[in-house]
Amino acid sequence: MAKLNKEEKFILESYDNEEWESTSEIRVKQKYYSSIAKNTHLKNRRINIRLSEKILNDLKAKSLEEGIPYQTLISSILHKFTSGKLVEKSN
Repeated sequence: MAKLNKEEKFILESYDNEEWESTSEIRVKQKYYSSIAKNTHLKNRRINIRLSEKILNDLKAKSLEEGIPYQTLISSILHKFTSGKLVEKSN
């Protein structure tokens, strides 16, 4: 069994203590959240952007470090920025 992190341990303990209850709206909620998840990752628009060669090379190098395609990295950066999750690193 994989080692659980703090949050996972909390959830498991909560479940074991029978603190969870079923809801009659589970199917509606599943459909709602499934729709959100599907639309979040829907890639139905193509854009063109001009970047300096240095920036593109840096992005490609970073994507190799991360083990993902550079276009996926760029999309991830843009998603984090628009959702407010991209924060400036403090020195």
